[in-house]
Amino acid sequence: MMVHTMHRESPDKGLDSGKYVRYTPEQVEALERVYTECPKPSSLRRQQLIRECPILSNIEPKQIKVWFQNRRCREKQRKEAARLQTVNRKLNAMNKLLMEENDRLQKQVSHLVYENGHMKHQIHTASGTTTDNSCESVVVASGQQHQQQNPNPQHLQRDANNPAGLHSIAEEALAEFLSKATGTAVDWVQMIGMKPGPDSIGIVAISRNCSGIAARACGLVSLEPMKVAEIVKDRPSWLRDCRSVDTLSVIPAGNGGTIELIYTQMYAPTTLAAARDFWTLRYTTCLEDGSYVCERSLSAATGGPTGPPSSNFVRAEMRPSGFLIRPCDGGGSILHIVDHVDLDALSVPEVMRPLYESSKILAQKMTVAALRHVRQIAQETSGEVQYGGGRQPAVLRTFSQRLSRGFNDAVNGFVDDGWSPMGSDGAEDITLMINLSPGKFGGNSFLPSFGSGVLCAKASMLLQNVPPAVLVRFLREHRSEWADYGVDAYAAASLRASPFAVPCARAGGFPSNQVILPLAQTVEHEEFLEVVRLEGHAYSPEDMGLARDMYLLQLCSGVDEDVVGGCAQLVFAPIDESFADDAPLLPSGFRVIPLEPKSTPNGASVNRTLDLASALEGSTRQGGEADPNGCNFRSVLTIAFQFTFDNHTRDNVASMARQYVRNIVGSIQRVALAIAPRPGSSICPISAPTSPEALTLVRWISRSYRVHTGVDLFGSDSQTSGDTLLHQLWSHTDAILCCSMKTNASPVFTFANQTGLDMLETTLLALQDITLDNTLDEPGRKALCSEFPKIMQQGYAHLPAGVCASSMWRLVSYEQATVWKVLEDDESNHCLAFMFVNWSFV
Repeated sequence: MMVHTMHRESPDKGLDSGKYVRYTPEQVEALERVYTECPKPSSLRRQQLIRECPILSNIEPKQIKVWFQNRRCREKQRKEAARLQTVNRKLNAMNKLLMEENDRLQKQVSHLVYENGHMKHQIHTASGTTTDNSCESVVVASGQQHQQQNPNPQHLQRDANNPAGLHSIAEEALAEFLSKATGTAVDWVQMIGMKPGPDSIGIVAISRNCSGIAARACGLVSLEPMKVAEIVKDRPSWLRDCRSVDTLSVIPAGNGGTIELIYTQMYAPTTLAAARDFWTLRYTTCLEDGSYVCERSLSAATGGPTGPPSSNFVRAEMRPSGFLIRPCDGGGSILHIVDHVDLDALSVPEVMRPLYESSKILAQKMTVAALRHVRQIAQETSGEVQYGGGRQPAVLRTFSQRLSRGFNDAVNGFVDDGWSPMGSDGAEDITLMINLSPGKFGGNSFLPSFGSGVLCAKASMLLQNVPPAVLVRFLREHRSEWADYGVDAYAAASLRASPFAVPCARAGGFPSNQVILPLAQTVEHEEFLEVVRLEGHAYSPEDMGLARDMYLLQLCSGVDEDVVGGCAQLVFAPIDESFADDAPLLPSGFRVIPLEPKSTPNGASVNRTLDLASALEGSTRQGGEADPNGCNFRSVLTIAFQFTFDNHTRDNVASMARQYVRNIVGSIQRVALAIAPRPGSSICPISAPTSPEALTLVRWISRSYRVHTGVDLFGSDSQTSGDTLLHQLWSHTDAILCCSMKTNASPVFTFANQTGLDMLETTLLALQDITLDNTLDEPGRKALCSEFPKIMQQGYAHLPAGVCASSMWRLVSYEQATVWKVLEDDESNHCLAFMFVNWSFV
């Protein structure tokens, strides 16, 4: 009989080290079958194997033990060799990627050197041919000259039914996209905190001196290019802000590609701005060096057909963007992503514009999200990601998407989803919306059909100096600080057979303990899904109906404080104990989005106001830079809570929801004060203000007030020391604000003490964005105009009680406002100072 293999029994010291055992193919097959079931059989199992397999009867039990030892050793060596080969392929691919990036940077350097020389030549020529010493006419910012030298050609209007015209647009979009992905069309700078390496997500960069906002990423994924293209084209699966993508037309193109006309609707991230939509042409093609999926907006400038009208949306523009997917040696793909958009920031309130002008936020929400999703799918496909509880990764991912989508639906309240506004109780802080079309509402068939619906209470507020990750982590870990058990019980009752048998929640419900049960998390742990068990307690017989454990499915993201430009979110929905894969979800929760400080040209301070802000807030940073320790910045918190109701309980539920969200807002304000970095804390150390500008301005303010009114601003015991005056002004109980004295434009605020910042709900660095006209109401502006001659002649005036608005449009009432001229040392006018006495939010 032919010998199949030969094994040496050397691993066991009790055996003869020189003895060989020859196994027949039949014997090896029998041993392999057992190894598949049990790689490490016990002594009894090995003896049983010999008895059950006569072909192994001539082999001793110790020899079989050695065979299994050798077999396990070979398996371990194969796995390690495969792992090392994978790491080596990844390193080679990353090295190739870095070399390409280095070549691109070298081209960018050469381009900038050329631009610099060209600008120097222009300046030299201008200075030699004109007597005008000003160089304003020849100074060109980096990246803009290239655009001026190569203006967009004037496109003829292409016929919507003419494939050749659309193919021309597609080819132009592809060329522009590639110039951004691998060329120097955009001045890219590496995003802080995103370091390349074999285990990193990839290379991430954002634009500088670019029209609109743009972000770029490139990385490695262990999926074939066609599979990657299929994933990234399904935008709603990975872009949480994407509401819908409708393909209105598909036209075949060369190389097996397609041209698609696509209408995309995006959610608004807060209640403070309208949602966006895009009308784009998407071109998918596969050339020799890889697959291309590029996309750009269609407009009168680019040609092509006119898109659908957008009544409730603001039409945004997508500049040539897309995905370049190239095969990688040894398997997998190299993925390049470019996102370049113009979100029409001027159409949103001024305080919200940083959100729509930030390339960092675009990178986190869109570009990096796409790369992370593809990597997640790749690792799930390869079996690297294992989840417990018997749930498939795709099912858990669907739960996360449904939670996020349901929360976005609640925040936006689109009319075509059945939402309509509900009457106010006189205050405008909480918005109530009602949905009487549960059939449209995400397919929530659990809602009873007898005239029931969904009510949503929502609000947005500005937070100062509170890192979003810290706040969301606090809300997650300390639910009892803001949640009411009675309201949770009412929300959970919607899952019962008789949903409205439970009475409407009462104020001040008794507390409960929460137990967090991990369910799943993404590969980089930036998002995790969990089940929260709320343990019920009854303190009286009438509470026995509510004394039961309740369960929430909860999605938490953005709690990593090191992430740049990322928002943090906590969304949850009540579920029952069965927790079926198709369980209905009615999400509520919180979203905190950072607002970057307003940047200034060349990163320098525009005027002394920013120097004063830096001094007062203990910072030596230049204007427009964010504090790495989380101080001196703003973020927007959006809250939305949803409840079911029937016709008999609608008014009670509305009253309960309105008061509940108000209570939550108050709780968060207290929490924000507790966790915000304060002066003198170890989180954000602030030194005593010593700026000459700060001391000079405070001296002018106090001296001018005393000269005009004959009274000391800080009382008879005020000190004349500069440092003491500064601290007295900063901590004054009334809101003191300084305003420019412009005659040809609306005056803007240039300084405020801490109380003034609280009243306007802003920071010193953002104060320059707020105008006096937008703060005072119409009677206030008329009163100021009538008293203005008196102010200029006498030096001061008192305005009657009135109402003004904060930067978040919250109404503020005040008993009196005093206005006086602030004079410099040479008695020239410097600014106007306002003091609002006994103010409060309406």
